[in-house]
Amino acid sequence: MTSQEKIDQYVMQTYGRFPVTFVRGEGCLLWDDQGKSYIDFLAGIAVCGLGHANPEVAEAVCAQAKKLLHVSNLFYTEPQARVAELLVQNSFADRVFFCNSGAEANEGALKLSRLWGKAFKDGAHEVVTIQGSFHGRTIATLSATGQEKIQKGYDPLVSRFKYAPWGDLEAITAAVDEKVCAVMLEPILGEGGVVPPPEGYLPAVRRLCDKTGTMLIFDEIQTGLGRTGKLFAHEHFGVKPDVMTLAKGLGNGLPVGAVCATSEAAALFQPGSHATTFGAGPLIMEAARVVLETLLRPGFLERVQQAGKKLRKGLEGLCQKYPGHKLEARGLGLMRALILPTPGATVVKKMLQRGFVINCTQDKILRFVPPLIIEDAHIDALIGALDEMLAAGEIAAG
Repeated sequence: MTSQEKIDQYVMQTYGRFPVTFVRGEGCLLWDDQGKSYIDFLAGIAVCGLGHANPEVAEAVCAQAKKLLHVSNLFYTEPQARVAELLVQNSFADRVFFCNSGAEANEGALKLSRLWGKAFKDGAHEVVTIQGSFHGRTIATLSATGQEKIQKGYDPLVSRFKYAPWGDLEAITAAVDEKVCAVMLEPILGEGGVVPPPEGYLPAVRRLCDKTGTMLIFDEIQTGLGRTGKLFAHEHFGVKPDVMTLAKGLGNGLPVGAVCATSEAAALFQPGSHATTFGAGPLIMEAARVVLETLLRPGFLERVQQAGKKLRKGLEGLCQKYPGHKLEARGLGLMRALILPTPGATVVKKMLQRGFVINCTQDKILRFVPPLIIEDAHIDALIGALDEMLAAGEIAAG
């Protein structure tokens, strides 16, 4: 029985999998069990920012595995101390809570928002999120997610969430009343279609939260850690949240999440009020340390910005070359999308056959979130392959 047959038989069928078994990765490349290579423009959905089998991550993790794998958070460890220091020294945050995933990080942020409402806003306990947002698959983060297709079948959901249209300042202003303890949003919608905010929107939401005493939470699980060419996406817009959640790229493939908060928000958690068993284990923290130290090296984020501009230029060039297809390119840094006039699932499959790993979200939106070390030649190859498909009519016009 092959690996594909075993997974199809023994694993719960929660994924529509492609018929490819990956066995090895190096940098921006993957290899399947037939020896075929692929250029990875998905990176585990924005996870492997430093690429596959990064030598420094591998060395740090192997060395730590030989020293100490796990102790309870009832004790101190050196790797956790170093990563916390790096995050605080390079962000708005004063303190960090580590956990295992993005969903767990968002759960922590939502719990903080309830405490915030009790402490600072007369017991306010509702949270405003955004239509089209994505915040996780647990029951609370699923409820926070503003997409009915993801919530379908899981009702009754956790109550006290309401959803405002993305970029609509008037609507979110109306939604933030005396019952609302927090606004939670992604600086750029990820699963919602790689949609940047309108100019001035995020600063206006910050002012709204300040005026009403409402906590502002930025979910930077996909947008953070260099993805947009800055360490955190909110830096592009000149605003700071009260709480920020991180995950995905922080462990370069190993499971880790973080809730970063101002001292005012962080103080709401006291010993015993929140916890995690595996979060911030020494092994994972060593991977996160290497990720952060690499991102902070001189020139690294500048190179991400350059690669992002090249990818944007290539995608925009396709839009101009094929006006009949009514394509649209959007995004920031190395978080890019090409919006098609027709469903993109077939395009993803054909690109996979051509040796490119890409992704489609919201039915018609091709998403490109490659390793941050993506090379110019890889981007040229991607644009060339899409160009060939458009010229050959393999991507239908609208």
